[in-house]
Amino acid sequence: MDKRTFLKTSILAGAGALLAANNPLKATAQSFSDSESGPMTFPQLPLPYAYNALEPHIDAQTMEIHYSKHYAAYTKNFNDALVSQKINSSSIEDIFRNTSKYPAAIRNQGGGYYNHSLFWEIMGPNAGGEPTGEVASKITSNFGSFAEFKEDFSKAALTLFGSGWVWLIVKDGKLEITTSANQDNPVMDVASVKGKPIFALDIWEHAYYLKHQNRRAEYIDAFWNVVNWKKVNEYLSRP
Repeated sequence: MDKRTFLKTSILAGAGALLAANNPLKATAQSFSDSESGPMTFPQLPLPYAYNALEPHIDAQTMEIHYSKHYAAYTKNFNDALVSQKINSSSIEDIFRNTSKYPAAIRNQGGGYYNHSLFWEIMGPNAGGEPTGEVASKITSNFGSFAEFKEDFSKAALTLFGSGWVWLIVKDGKLEITTSANQDNPVMDVASVKGKPIFALDIWEHAYYLKHQNRRAEYIDAFWNVVNWKKVNEYLSRP
């Protein structure tokens, strides 16, 4: 890599990190490369809080391993796959809308990157409780009450077989709960139910096993104490 390319790539990556601080999913939709530096790649977005910030609900060791090992690996492997396949689409959503056309690494690693990028953001310290704003209104309209939504979402998380994710999506203007296996998500063309993700729960064992072992229900209950409903409202309001 020559000096000019190095500087340009560094500046673009820095800009990506700055965007990520305010709008991570928007930032992940940008190409942090250009025609000279090759296929698009995506930055490992910064965790919005300290590893121990979600304790006692989510422990610091789990957060550190989850972010610095699993998420870092998905980021690296996704970028390696993009470079290998010379993919330079307009956005990460565009890649997912064509998932079935690409090798499995794009689906698996890209999903891991995107899903976790959202997951970090919809959690936070001094959070939890009941939602407010438009999300609260839509939850009541679509599920009857927050209590009924919470019960339905938790049941979907508890009964999901194996590893995967539980999602709250916008589909045809309404909120809907859906699940996906492995690192799939509702943006992908292979998804059984497609929509705009605004809220998600990671059901991979690495997200909870150090603290809860096989007691998935405890993890699900703990998760509700760290939901950042303000951020969920922001995702709902985005195009």
